[in-house]
Amino acid sequence: MTVHLHWFLPTGGDGRTLVDRHAYTDGGITRSRVTPVSGVRAPDIEYLAQIAKAAEQLGFEAVLTPTGTWCEDAWLTTVALAKDTERLKFLVAFRPGVLSPVLAAQMAATYQRITRGRLLLNVVTGGDSTEQRRFGDHLDHDRRYARTDEFLSVVRGVWSGKPYDFDGTHYQVEGGLTALPPDPLPEIFFGGSSAAAGPVAARHTDVYLTWGEPPEQVKKKIDWIRGLAEAEGRTVRFGIRLHTISRDSPKEAWATAHRLLDDLDADTVAAAQEALGRSESVGQQRMLALHGGSRDDLVVAPNLWAGVGLVRGGAGTALVGSHAEVADRIEEYHALGVEHFVFSGYPHLEEAYWFGEGVIPDLAARGLLSRIPASPLAGVPAANGRPASAPGGAPLLVAGGR
Repeated sequence: MTVHLHWFLPTGGDGRTLVDRHAYTDGGITRSRVTPVSGVRAPDIEYLAQIAKAAEQLGFEAVLTPTGTWCEDAWLTTVALAKDTERLKFLVAFRPGVLSPVLAAQMAATYQRITRGRLLLNVVTGGDSTEQRRFGDHLDHDRRYARTDEFLSVVRGVWSGKPYDFDGTHYQVEGGLTALPPDPLPEIFFGGSSAAAGPVAARHTDVYLTWGEPPEQVKKKIDWIRGLAEAEGRTVRFGIRLHTISRDSPKEAWATAHRLLDDLDADTVAAAQEALGRSESVGQQRMLALHGGSRDDLVVAPNLWAGVGLVRGGAGTALVGSHAEVADRIEEYHALGVEHFVFSGYPHLEEAYWFGEGVIPDLAARGLLSRIPASPLAGVPAANGRPASAPGGAPLLVAGGR
């Protein structure tokens, strides 16, 4: 089993700070208690194309695109970026409750033909009722997962290419059909830590995705989902969602992590924690429990830092350390059964290069990658005794300022 590496498209904006659109107070409408943001990069298509091209060049297999109020639409953004890339896949996040399952199946089929098979699906059931109501969804947490169960049953049913009937609590479909089914079928990624989520993952998901908890907690999740899937006669693969700060030395990496915290004042952290604490997501509550809103003990496992989760919802931990140390932690998770790794960093363009030029060659040397792309600068004469692009070297854009 080799490792599949994926990166992240920040369609809600990017920058050199953790204080972005993820740090909000009353559901993201006002920001009166949040530190003013500077240096934020707009998620315009030109900047996102830079990240996508870098990810493809460096050897990432796909990029995850988020969904929600503060993001550009994932379907439209990524299909536009397909023109700027050749092999890169797009892990498109979407909410099943606001889209017809037959339409979603048709969209996926069209997407596969347009991109020649580069679609992956990330099903986001939703753990915040305030956010769900913005999209007209008024179901509670457990009923949302029950609806997702039906949604995925319909999607897989109509992908058969034959008329499909379904009579459920949330969907009634007569003769549902995708006349030209997607080829290949997109893999379905799905996450959820609640009792309501587990059976849905076991019945439908190809890859169960968890946020970056300490290895012992991740192992318990894997064992839980694996057992549920076996009872359904299925096999599920596993992935993990993490940030990364990888540098030539541990000192440099931790200095970068501490700089990110220096941008946060107590009011900003308190406002973000108050908002995130209202989430119905069990996974979000597990993220918050790692640090309890305190800066005092943010290293929750070797090289696993929970500082991002002080202000950011969702994935709140980062692998921090030298390139070799980050590779060690990836190998540790891989030994537990994790196959897919979805990474991100601040800013996403520069951090892609730090990881791609530092960690990816190390993983390849350990035999954990099936392939590693040749550097586009291979054969370029050295400058000042150093190759123009060397593994473990500086990123393409050198960090400066804050």
